[in-house]
Amino acid sequence: MSDSSDDDYSLEQAKEDIGILRRVESETVEAIRNTEEEAVIEYLIKEQQLDIAHEGKRGLGNVRRAVLESNAASDELKRLVSLRGDETPKDILVPREVKRNAQVALEAGKPVVLYGPTGTGKTTFAKQLARETCIGYTLNTATPSWTPSDIIGGISPDYSGDSLSYRTKLGCVSEAVQRARRFDGEYGVILDEITRADISKIFGPLYTAIENPHQTIFETDDGETIELDERVNIICTMNMSDRTVNELDNAITRRFAMIELDEYEEDKRRQLFKDWINTHISGNSDLDESEILRLFERDYQGINHGNESTSQGSIMRFGPMHYRDIAIFLGVGCREGGAYEHDQTEAVGQAFQTYIVPRLLNSAAFPQVERIAEHYRALNGEFDEFDLSPAAELAERELEQERRQMGSYE
Repeated sequence: MSDSSDDDYSLEQAKEDIGILRRVESETVEAIRNTEEEAVIEYLIKEQQLDIAHEGKRGLGNVRRAVLESNAASDELKRLVSLRGDETPKDILVPREVKRNAQVALEAGKPVVLYGPTGTGKTTFAKQLARETCIGYTLNTATPSWTPSDIIGGISPDYSGDSLSYRTKLGCVSEAVQRARRFDGEYGVILDEITRADISKIFGPLYTAIENPHQTIFETDDGETIELDERVNIICTMNMSDRTVNELDNAITRRFAMIELDEYEEDKRRQLFKDWINTHISGNSDLDESEILRLFERDYQGINHGNESTSQGSIMRFGPMHYRDIAIFLGVGCREGGAYEHDQTEAVGQAFQTYIVPRLLNSAAFPQVERIAEHYRALNGEFDEFDLSPAAELAERELEQERRQMGSYE
């Protein structure tokens, strides 16, 4: 191989050495580190895809780290290697003002909270937002056991040696700060479903960091201090099915840009339904696709906007993304050799019983449970070609259980 120890590894050398670069990962890393030409990295990564050759379609290995840490690599190339294997849809379906408000907030240095009903695509949009504004991002889903150390960092036991010792461990925001520094670009950290955790508890140190961005919030074992970097974009998602914005701690609404995702434009929603039906059901079942589309629309409208004939309004807010699970279930279950190949009308009701009704009941109060049961009884009567009784019966059982519990309190 040509001498790559010079700090001027050229495109001509890269083309001459491509055989060994393709075979030896360490030589590829050295070539990237020792070039001052963006064209060299573009040739090795964009054209020859040596990061995939050495590290597979996803993951952050030595080759991709070398690109991210290179001063010669453009943000486009850094984004390319950082997002390898990321299957986030490219089409952004949220309303235009939602996208614009989120982008402006991040540009202004504000962390963002995307909130709204279940199934409105908050996590997908969070990833799309991170992809558009950053060279890379991490996705972290909150749990009830989260503490401030999961956000900022803390001390954790180390069992790797002969005796127990302790070391510092970065939290997800501190890790994003470190990557923004090392990769010299904007880096995103997504905190998904933060309502699963105690927000006031886990965000305490983060609130302090937002108010005092130059204050050290963490220090590593190597002595590196972590301060909240303006190149770190913090994007949170919050399911508001069980609370309202007014019920949140004022601390988060003061420090974060609160951006609601709720209703999708009708044409975009219908296109989503059509795409899922075409992708997952077409060719895999004998189900009438136009009737499946009509069922999705009738169910969505009934839940979100109520029944015009009875002058009843919305049951609850419920997003369209849940129907993708229905389409996948039907495509897999009804295909040749599938569990419902010979019971395709029953499969529809089973899919709704599995994916839609439990999600509705999970956050429903008693009057809503009554209306959910009524809604699926009506749908079952309207669609003769589908057996929706499993969905209706699940709602009825929940309703009866609620009535028994209420009776026991009287």
